[in-house]
Amino acid sequence: MDNNIPEPNRLGELFDPKAELLISEHFRPHWSQAGAVVFITFRTADSMPREVLDRWEREKQDWMRRHDCSMDRHWSEVLPTLEPKLRDQFKKEFNRCREDFLDTCHGECILRKPEIASIVAETLLHFDGERYRMGDFIVMPNHVHLLAAFASEDVLVAQCDSWMHYTARQINLAMGRKGKFWQQEPFDHLVRSPEQYTYLRKYIRNNGVKSGLTEGQYFYREYVA
Repeated sequence: MDNNIPEPNRLGELFDPKAELLISEHFRPHWSQAGAVVFITFRTADSMPREVLDRWEREKQDWMRRHDCSMDRHWSEVLPTLEPKLRDQFKKEFNRCREDFLDTCHGECILRKPEIASIVAETLLHFDGERYRMGDFIVMPNHVHLLAAFASEDVLVAQCDSWMHYTARQINLAMGRKGKFWQQEPFDHLVRSPEQYTYLRKYIRNNGVKSGLTEGQYFYREYVA
């Protein structure tokens, strides 16, 4: 079976390394491909303490040294030059660190409030079927996970910026305050296989319970084809 032909219950296509791909650079690279399913994570500005981010920076640099990959360059410059297997190993290790820490729900956790979580949920669904196809998503107390597919390569970053800008404004209005709400850039990952797609759907579905939250402390939406 051609894995790039969407199955009846799959949101979109799988990443095709031979097809056209757009890599846009903000503070970090974002890979996008027309029709491909992408896993995206937003996190609130206070979800990751500065000391934790600094520690991870040191650990990433140390990882590169231990694998004889870098002596004088920043890890972010070296990562794109690594062999695919080594690059995947690096991403798997540090992505797991990030997700595990997010699930401990640090910070103010404003999104725990149902009325605030609903602002995010309604925003994600507002242009569903027009600008993008929205899959499973979960609004956790200090972060959001979602699966989506975009019709063209160049809309992912713009749409994420739009979601984050609008929800931040509406949440601040609802809370009667001002200031930065989200971390500057989301994390995104193009889905590579049916197994990974299934895993990510289960991860999103189970994220609230896995974190010890009860019903009403998170908002989960399941994609139905």
